[in-house]
Amino acid sequence: MAGKRAEVMEQNRARLISAARKAFAEKGYAAASMDDLTAEVGLTRGALYHNFGDKRGLLAAVVNQIDAEMASRAKGIGDRAGDGWEALLAEGTAYIEMALNPEVQRIVLLDGPAVLGDPSNWPSQNNCLQATKEAVERLAALGMVQPVDPEAAARLLNGAALNAALWIAASENPKAVLPKAVKAFRFLASGLMLRTP
Repeated sequence: MAGKRAEVMEQNRARLISAARKAFAEKGYAAASMDDLTAEVGLTRGALYHNFGDKRGLLAAVVNQIDAEMASRAKGIGDRAGDGWEALLAEGTAYIEMALNPEVQRIVLLDGPAVLGDPSNWPSQNNCLQATKEAVERLAALGMVQPVDPEAAARLLNGAALNAALWIAASENPKAVLPKAVKAFRFLASGLMLRTP
């Protein structure tokens, strides 16, 4: 009985996240009605509060889901770029390029920081930070990066990619800003590379 109840609760949670993701992308966080959202999936406002606490908690769950998808996609792109330095640059560049996605722009890069605060403090960003730190540690073990603290390097790389994406999302012409942001990110990140004589 407890297993069935947990399964139903998980299904309700997934339905609410899916409906909220659609509503937040189409209308924005402020304009999305929780009554409309819960009615659309056949649940009550009580189900929303039980699962997420409030509308802000629901946004955090949606942001976490999208951010995890972004990280997974960026990692896949990095993996296809090969081992080493190019993989790390490809991951950061892919993250920045995702700022052109309207859903990512509105939910993660505009509404997310406005409602949830500094993205560098989000749990999903901490996961990205750990992955970048591990990549820097691998590169350091191979003698490919300058002798710097891996966490410091990871924080600066992630911060640069995140701020580039935020800049793109907030600009009046994101497509014009993208190549400038990517070029600057790659130059900054390349400063960590160990140059051999």
